[in-house]
Amino acid sequence: MEAKLNCEGVQVELMDWLAGTLPAAQHQAVEAHLTQCPGCQQELATVQALWTTMGELPVPATSEQMRPRFYSMLAEFQVEEQRKQRWSVSGLLERVREWWQPAYAVRLAYSLALLIVGLVAGYGLKGRPETSELAVQQPATTMPAATEDDVHQTNVLALLNNPSAVQRLRAVSYAEEVAPSNERVVAALLSTLNQDPNVNVRLASLEVLSGLSQDPMVRQGLVRSLPLQESPLVQSALADVMVRLQERRSVRPLRKLLQQDNLNEQVKDKIEQSIESLSDGQAPQPSTPSTYHETPPTTQPDLGSTVAA
Repeated sequence: MEAKLNCEGVQVELMDWLAGTLPAAQHQAVEAHLTQCPGCQQELATVQALWTTMGELPVPATSEQMRPRFYSMLAEFQVEEQRKQRWSVSGLLERVREWWQPAYAVRLAYSLALLIVGLVAGYGLKGRPETSELAVQQPATTMPAATEDDVHQTNVLALLNNPSAVQRLRAVSYAEEVAPSNERVVAALLSTLNQDPNVNVRLASLEVLSGLSQDPMVRQGLVRSLPLQESPLVQSALADVMVRLQERRSVRPLRKLLQQDNLNEQVKDKIEQSIESLSDGQAPQPSTPSTYHETPPTTQPDLGSTVAA
């Protein structure tokens, strides 16, 4: 027996009725009501017009930087949430209880003793005039002036070792300008791709390295990185890069990945397609993003102020 709906119930179901997602019985009930109710027919016409208008809206083209920006924004949000939790009243009380233990008290006393000894020794050295005069008489050691590239390299390497994932994402973004002419930065990016604990940072590093594929060191490093990855997102992205570069040396490590017991099924399909493409020598096909059981780094922050500082 068909369920009868009133006007309010039918109007709530109109969008699902147009999309064809209602169960068969409910779909027939809505359709039967519409044939008899002028008011609901008018509401249906309005919803159909809105449906058509939304379908004609242009879809903006995706940017190459969309993924790193999204990951960076997500990382900043996570850091902000952690900061709020850390400074909550309950969080502060918990940190005080953890900190106030005998072991920490001993460390605090030891640190204070070292500080006092350092202050006393510094005051004693400052009171010896011959020490200052000797320092003035000795010529300063001539140090070579650091070039701009050296400064950039130092800043990038320092940020890549920062405990904050947001800072490491900034370093990866800034490394895109420095890496083409700096082997140490390239090596640091490869190390980040293989060892960084944050999936977002590893994906951002892969984005930068894929743009340096003309460098044999980068291509070999990407191939060697395949068996080291455990994240489905990174595995799939690396497979895409190997197909785009037509890097046939990656076929063997890709086959090894297929032997993993816990390999994601979607990643498995992606790798099999990649091996087939690389074996046949076909041109890479555009891939559609897949959803994995993993939270994927958002505007890429401007590193000018950070590096200048």
